[in-house]
Amino acid sequence: RGCVNIITMKRKGFSLVELIISVGLVVIIGGLVIRSINPAGQISRARNLQRQADLNTILNSVRSNIADNRTGVFSCAAGDLPTSSKKMASTGTSTYDIAPCIIPTYFTTMPFDPVAAGAHYTSNTDYDTGYYISKSTSTSSSTSQFTITVSAPSAELGQTISITR
Repeated sequence: RGCVNIITMKRKGFSLVELIISVGLVVIIGGLVIRSINPAGQISRARNLQRQADLNTILNSVRSNIADNRTGVFSCAAGDLPTSSKKMASTGTSTYDIAPCIIPTYFTTMPFDPVAAGAHYTSNTDYDTGYYISKSTSTSSSTSQFTITVSAPSAELGQTISITR
């Protein structure tokens, strides 16, 4: 009875080596999961999708304005659409003040880039979309045809987001 039989002795708990191996495996697996999920990439993709939706909204409202006026020309106090790419904003150099021409007739607030520096919408007199617009004209035979391009230069993940119709 005085001798302890090592074979029949019951252990309780984990050894330090077992704990280190377990923690190491959890860290490695967790790192792989986080890397595969890529939360920063997912957020960037979501912002790019938002930009595409914003550009479609703006372009659709411009086309609706042209259709409503039945003149084939965008009706706006700022004048016809610019022929060179200009930022849609209320103030600044090389900007085009489009909001009063489409808000609130075609939608309620002016969309703006989610991360572009200075992009915001407070009112039709205080906004900066971070998006650009231009109109290109090509005259063929007796009719004048044009396309409108809206773009988001702050797109992420190396994408170029631009819509032309």
